[in-house]
Amino acid sequence: MESVDCVVIGAGVVGLAVARALALQGREVVILEAEDAIGLHTSSRNSEVIHAGIYYPRDSLKARTCVRGRVLLYEYCTKHDIPHRRCGKLIVATDSAQIADLDAIRAGAHGNGVPDVDWVPASQALAMEPQLACVAALHSPSTGIIDSHALMLAYLGEAEDHAAMLALRSPVLRGALRDDGTIEIEIGGAEPTRIAARCVVNSAGLTAPSLARQIDGYPDQRAPKEYYAKGNYYALAGRAPFTRLVYPVPEPGGLGVHLTLDLAGQARFGPDVEWVERIGYEVDPRRAERFYAAIRCYWPGLRDGALAPGYAGIRPKTSGPGEPATDFEIQGPSAHGIPGLVHLFGIESPGLTASLALAEEVLAALR
Repeated sequence: MESVDCVVIGAGVVGLAVARALALQGREVVILEAEDAIGLHTSSRNSEVIHAGIYYPRDSLKARTCVRGRVLLYEYCTKHDIPHRRCGKLIVATDSAQIADLDAIRAGAHGNGVPDVDWVPASQALAMEPQLACVAALHSPSTGIIDSHALMLAYLGEAEDHAAMLALRSPVLRGALRDDGTIEIEIGGAEPTRIAARCVVNSAGLTAPSLARQIDGYPDQRAPKEYYAKGNYYALAGRAPFTRLVYPVPEPGGLGVHLTLDLAGQARFGPDVEWVERIGYEVDPRRAERFYAAIRCYWPGLRDGALAPGYAGIRPKTSGPGEPATDFEIQGPSAHGIPGLVHLFGIESPGLTASLALAEEVLAALR
């Protein structure tokens, strides 16, 4: 049986960041990806926002890796010419009852080490974005947007420059602990095979918990449940009304139907929260109807018929509808007792922003 040093399962943005970090350490790395291209799921089906680190509970892994990851990501984008823009965002209260929510968001941001999030009065917000409607707002100048595919290609390119190998159409079927301390990985696809690895990082995203349960010898009760929260996006026909991102007060399961921009200036709205049982990316045009009322709370000028189905993504949740949101989980040997095995569970937003910092955490878990 062929042996390798490290296997990273999943070629999304976090898996690629981990593979890059391992390769830069001089380790032999093989990246196994079930699909025929990198980043086809959560990594490319999101808002492409560089998050500041505002919403997450203080001292949580989400907060820590987002704040550190944002700094690392802006530096990386500048060094490697990754298309991005630090456009900033406004978080808006559309009635006086939401001002207390903004105050709590501001306090949370400052507690997370994001002190540049601050109040702007309604008059200043309207001067910044004349088509906006709000009674108060917070401004986050360090929020930005990025070309996620260019970022993933850069991570992969660096990993490959340091001898990492990417194997596409290579789904991992199961694993097993061997007597010599390595982990045997069974790979499907057109040419099924088995390899033994001293280090395995499960960065399979949406299916990471179920994959963990397929590793014989792993205590499967340690794997969380797997939930899918679909988010639908709708594109705006015509010119974007704003130059910054605009977010309402968050809602259960997500950050509300917000306005984001791509690097070409095209506006899109979303995501909503639709709990689903299977992975699928169809966008129902009828769901757009509920978007209009939500958007008009902060942009009254939205005209009827201006929204068209865009795309959908699925958040890899480890808590279900009505349950408290869970943190990122990096489950390494200190948690489950198996040397060389690390699982990444529930890596939803802000996983893209946090990707470089999450890679640091994985390296630490493997020490």
